[in-house]
Amino acid sequence: MSDKSINRDFFSRLNLFIQTHTALMAVFIAIILLIATFIVSPSSLNKVFFGNIILLTIILSIPAAGQTMVLIGGGMDFGVGAVMSATAILTTYTMRGQNGHFLQVFFIAIAIGAVVGLINGICSVKIGLPAMIVTMAIANIVTRMQYILTDGVLSGSASPALAATVSYRIFGVIPAIVMYAAIIWPITFFILNKSRYGKQLYMVGNNPTAAGLTGVKVDKIRIISYVFSGVLAAFAGILGAAYMATARCQIFDGYAYDSLIAVIIGGTTFAGGTGSYAGSIAGSLVMILLSNLLTSFNLPSPMRNILNAVILILLLMLYNRSKSVRQ
Repeated sequence: MSDKSINRDFFSRLNLFIQTHTALMAVFIAIILLIATFIVSPSSLNKVFFGNIILLTIILSIPAAGQTMVLIGGGMDFGVGAVMSATAILTTYTMRGQNGHFLQVFFIAIAIGAVVGLINGICSVKIGLPAMIVTMAIANIVTRMQYILTDGVLSGSASPALAATVSYRIFGVIPAIVMYAAIIWPITFFILNKSRYGKQLYMVGNNPTAAGLTGVKVDKIRIISYVFSGVLAAFAGILGAAYMATARCQIFDGYAYDSLIAVIIGGTTFAGGTGSYAGSIAGSLVMILLSNLLTSFNLPSPMRNILNAVILILLLMLYNRSKSVRQ
């Protein structure tokens, strides 16, 4: 056998492994990024660093849960960042640095997320508008409403009690936000892997026509995925406000991009029907470690953004190619 044949066979097997173990690959990439961070800035690897990585990964993994559901169903949601920013502002504006009002903030924020998700779902699924365009348009409306509420200035802050449930370090290392992850993560795993809705969501993403013929209410399943995305983004906004203490307009808009890329790195494809939340959590870790590594180089922000985009494109080209759409 020639060297070329051996090389082709090796890369073919490597590609097959990568395509079938995307979540594992995301973990492997995260380890490489962690090692690179240690090489670039050894002094940064301490208990504060690891605590911050855990905290930021959890915050990103929550809107990524909703993105995972939407993409598995064959949709797309670019509005999670705007919803996060809006509920973060609601949190600081309502609490104004005083303990209490959590239930009030929680229910109003969840209602906002659910309504935005429902509108996104109806417009993209029932009316048939392009999901990318309609979710971006609705996100723009949500953003304008933030400026109407605040006049573009900071207003209030999250309560100390809420901030403590996010940033307090257990044993000096583990952030208290893990208690939220201990609730959100298992629920998301159950919905996607054990519930009837999760099974139907994968069916719809794989082949909506066949799913409809088996009695699955395709439009309803897809719309619910957008509602889940809105609700989870709203909750992430509350936690983000607790972490940042204050919130300005569009503070978390970048999470629309970050959560989407995290989900794709974790193995969920645009074509629908494929993906896992474990992969999305690993993808969230990759995004946080990559951002931290680029920050370690002390480069100007525009250069970091360019390098970030280039690296992410290379990662996606490496191991996450979408399957062909099945009709």
